[in-house]
Amino acid sequence: MQMLYNSDNYVVVQFDMTGRAEPADGPALSHGGYEIVDKFARKEIFIQGAMAESFKQSVQELIERGPTEDEVDEYLGQFSSLMQQPLTMH
Repeated sequence: MQMLYNSDNYVVVQFDMTGRAEPADGPALSHGGYEIVDKFARKEIFIQGAMAESFKQSVQELIERGPTEDEVDEYLGQFSSLMQQPLTMH
């Protein structure tokens, strides 16, 4: 788990989980994704697979342009409508 972004509005955490396929000499299986948390709406989404790859590429393109925090938050706001999981504190 690695925190990639933290603003007043959003947090983005990357999860990487790698395991070995059976038999032991098989290819490594990679599972994981990104958790995006909207602090004000108190909701989050976990994306993985093709959506996570698309997210990663889009964020890399955004970073290359040297965005402001507001621009990054605006980009992350595009995921707000998909956030269905309420945020709970443990």
